[in-house]
Amino acid sequence: MHDLIAAPFQAEHLVLRPGSPKALKIPQDKFAQLKAAVSSGDTIPAWLADVVTKAWSIDLAGRPAAGTVLIRAAGPYSISRATWENNLGCDYDCVMCYLGKKRFEGLDMAGKRQLLDVMAEAGVIWLQMTGGEPLIDPDFPEAYEYAHELGMQLEVLSNGSRLHKEHVLALLTRLPPSKMSLSMYGATADTYDTVTRNRGAFDRFAAGLASAVSAGLNLDLSLIITRENAHEADRMREWARALGLRFREYANLSPTIHGTAEPLPSQSPEHLTHRAPFTGCPAGVTFFHADPFGRASICKVGREPNVDLIAEGVEGLTRLGGIADSLMLRTGGCSGCQLSGTCRVCRPMAKVFQEAKAPLHHYCQHGKKESAR
Repeated sequence: MHDLIAAPFQAEHLVLRPGSPKALKIPQDKFAQLKAAVSSGDTIPAWLADVVTKAWSIDLAGRPAAGTVLIRAAGPYSISRATWENNLGCDYDCVMCYLGKKRFEGLDMAGKRQLLDVMAEAGVIWLQMTGGEPLIDPDFPEAYEYAHELGMQLEVLSNGSRLHKEHVLALLTRLPPSKMSLSMYGATADTYDTVTRNRGAFDRFAAGLASAVSAGLNLDLSLIITRENAHEADRMREWARALGLRFREYANLSPTIHGTAEPLPSQSPEHLTHRAPFTGCPAGVTFFHADPFGRASICKVGREPNVDLIAEGVEGLTRLGGIADSLMLRTGGCSGCQLSGTCRVCRPMAKVFQEAKAPLHHYCQHGKKESAR
């Protein structure tokens, strides 16, 4: 397995270390020199050995460049990031889940390899693996290792329910993700199991979290605040701080991706925050989302139209920019809005809220009077 990845990135060139969030910029001539060393069987250039020692405290002096450094080819587009739901199945049934029905279905392992090949060809450097719950997919270990072999920096979003499993933790310790984000749904078994509607979920999460911390994985926590666990918000924060982990809080729940409103009643009103004005995003331009069937969309919210990457290959991604432009057009009740310059959600998200017939104050500035009643 390679120790470093060297990859073109926009107008620059990067050196990355699998499992580390750091990235080193190198000039084009240094990238060319490194590429030549790999091709010719030379040793690691001295300048690279020096900067790598400073950045990651590893000694690569005298090592052959081939096998130590994986050279990534430039992709044909500006794409460098992607998220992938390897499966929508989940071992939890959370009251506020945006996925709605969580069917365990998607590509077989051959299809997953094909999809990952397309992503690598497209120039994806940073890949976020999610679900559903990615760690319960029986293909996760093979898919994760294959993505690593292709030279992707991997991030995993998980509920942590499988981290106590020896084979899962062994994989992630041997090939650590650059980041692993774990969702936290409470600070006690009664509350946690109530939110996830899964008996024993808290014990599995606590055991997995402790194991992952001990293994030194780069973790952060997503504190999901709902009506059912809001009384434990302080304890959840204290737990994260006691472990020395970064955390973010999520209280503004969204409707399901199908435009139904089931998650919204679980919001904790006193914890809702005002979203910052939407000023644009790279969806469909430098970033895309792939579902369990290999269908690429601009993001996990704006899922249609999409591109079948299994059928069309990397060339299909040329259509994503146009799709992004069309999905950002203000339609329906948002046409001609005088407040659009400070809208708090993107158009795809607004459409999901509208389809769910959500109260305006959940997503729209025109709902201020409504929320004040």
